[in-house]
Amino acid sequence: MNQLEIHNLAKFYGTKKVLKDISFTVRDGEFVSILGPSGSGKSTLFQMIGGITKPSSGTIYLNGKNINGKRGHISYTPQSASLLPWRTVLENVVLGQEIAGKKDLEKARKMIKRAGLEGFEEAYPHELSGGMKQRVSFIRSMMSPQSLILLDEPFSALDEFTRLDMQQWLLSIWEEHKKSILFVTHNIEEALFLSDRIIVFSSSPTTIKQEFSLPFPRPRDRKILLTDEFLHWKRKIYQSLSGDESEQLSK
Repeated sequence: MNQLEIHNLAKFYGTKKVLKDISFTVRDGEFVSILGPSGSGKSTLFQMIGGITKPSSGTIYLNGKNINGKRGHISYTPQSASLLPWRTVLENVVLGQEIAGKKDLEKARKMIKRAGLEGFEEAYPHELSGGMKQRVSFIRSMMSPQSLILLDEPFSALDEFTRLDMQQWLLSIWEEHKKSILFVTHNIEEALFLSDRIIVFSSSPTTIKQEFSLPFPRPRDRKILLTDEFLHWKRKIYQSLSGDESEQLSK
């Protein structure tokens, strides 16, 4: 089973404690979002999961294996698309597979078409809009052989309409392939619309304040954004983030 397990993770930079006793899981095919204030260590957590830096204490398991300090086990989509400017759309999409030693150009072309980018296979990143670049970046993650995808605020630079379209598109692709996703965002509505669960981080030194399992069925439709139940959950998450425990809703 493809599962990420974080056990009692902590990170220090000198005497400054950034993360404190972080424990959670992302199950096979699950979409989990992390919400927290700026500076709460979300990017540091991603760096540790990706093996860029090691935790000061605690353990990260992926599919039962300790991956502390080990790279190449996850696929990562950053806030900026980070496409290689000298490679075409098709060449960027298959980069992860190419590194792993096996390319599936037919599948890549199908994914590009599914993303509404048919005809842009030989285009270069500078010829694409911001939304198009993010689609290419996400397809690259879906095409990579790793079972876990980390998404670090991939839509934050997009306008509201493009962002809504990208959220709907991301879900449609994810529901076909069901890779496990850990998603960082500052946007409560985005987290509610996309996720199976939401993990709320405290301010630094960061701990997990609360974890919420969401009741919304899949596939998701943007009409839920206007329902009373959605607004109820939005207030609930907001109150958790704001730290006003006295006003927490009971359900």
